[in-house]
Amino acid sequence: MMLHGRRCGDETLEVRSPWDGRVAGRVAEDDAGDVRRAVETVAGYDRGLDVAQRAEILGAAAQTVAARREELADLITAEAGICARDSRTEVDRAAANLRVAAEECRRIRGETIEITAGGTPRLALTMREPVGTVAAVTPFNRPLNQVVVKLAPALAMNNGVVLKPSEKAPLSALALAEILHGSGLPDTMLAVVTGRPGTVGPALVGHPAVDMVTFTGSVATGEAVARAAGMRKLHLELGGNDPLIVLADADLERAARLAAAGACGNAGQSCRGVKRIICADEVADAFVELLVARVERLRCGDPADPCTDVGPLISAEAAATVAGRIDASVRDGAVLRVGGGHRGAVVPPSVLDHVDPGSELVTHETFGPVAPVIRVAGPEAAVAVANSTPYGLQAGVLTRDFPAFLEIASGLRVGAVALDDGPNFDSPYIPFGGVRRSGIGREGIAYSMAEMSTVKTVVLPRAATTRRGS
Repeated sequence: MMLHGRRCGDETLEVRSPWDGRVAGRVAEDDAGDVRRAVETVAGYDRGLDVAQRAEILGAAAQTVAARREELADLITAEAGICARDSRTEVDRAAANLRVAAEECRRIRGETIEITAGGTPRLALTMREPVGTVAAVTPFNRPLNQVVVKLAPALAMNNGVVLKPSEKAPLSALALAEILHGSGLPDTMLAVVTGRPGTVGPALVGHPAVDMVTFTGSVATGEAVARAAGMRKLHLELGGNDPLIVLADADLERAARLAAAGACGNAGQSCRGVKRIICADEVADAFVELLVARVERLRCGDPADPCTDVGPLISAEAAATVAGRIDASVRDGAVLRVGGGHRGAVVPPSVLDHVDPGSELVTHETFGPVAPVIRVAGPEAAVAVANSTPYGLQAGVLTRDFPAFLEIASGLRVGAVALDDGPNFDSPYIPFGGVRRSGIGREGIAYSMAEMSTVKTVVLPRAATTRRGS
């Protein structure tokens, strides 16, 4: 546990690289008592920082993260097996989100509402106040930026936070906490607890002093978090099964580039990555050939090698699950064009054609570098297939027909749709989140700040002032 900038706890957990098993670091194995002390300390935060102070701290942290880009990227690669170029991108995104949080905390606004109650003119003022103590639980696949997108808006809103990063990749989260404290964040405003999820997680999200729980991870774990949290504010980002829809008039070269990058980036371990490619049958042959050519050029291997495009998954067990789904899809009638199988935690970038839309590979969120192509007759069938899973996070549509895009966008049951781009687009300035089993609530710095706040209304009497023109 990191509390007041110090590491506590006698037991430790090893953090090992999924690439070669080397020990990347050790962290405290906290217990329920450690969690209780962390929550109680953070719950005592006196909200003493004003807007200017919070903006200065977040801005300074952004500068430090950017200055330590290579060091933090190396740490991410070592703990999570994310290839070097993706790790650097993650650090850049983390610094950007911290900068935006510094901006947005200066723009916390309420509104004025003129009302008449009981015949008396009144003025109602709304104010945004911090929700209180936030428990933040983050995953392994974006071990730095996923922490930032929870901490930055919570701190900008003047909340205290107890963070529980993934036990598989907690090192960059601890480094970020050190950066924030070194930038002037009070010790009582942020604590980090580390340990086994079955021990630390329930003790954290179920603590009575926690006012809000924000979680990113699987649906099954999210449901368990919701049960443990009970009657308190929840924000759940539970992943997606994001489609890239390629219509008959699409730019196929661009479509293949987006599909390969979106399916294989971060070794396919991204909730907004391309999980399904839904392609118009009349151009599918040409599209698949372009996609195979691109995927075959991807270099798979050591994530520390700057030439590597695709590194390992988080574990050999995760790789075996992905490889098993590929095999099952082939048994369902799919054609494996490239890839398949696994070696340890590594799944080679894979393309499958003629994938059955009912295959487990595409009905579940498959966290691996797989590009499954589902052929459809046209736009209506594409929308039907896209909506056929319980998820609804983001989608991308490639077409030159803008009215057709608008019709498709209105029919898709997702949180966001991009024209001429993949579902993996993002910006710290826009809302991010899904519908159905993709979660509850919205991220994006300003939108998360709204989630992590409460609205207080103050009603004032107001004398009637009516002027009449002459």
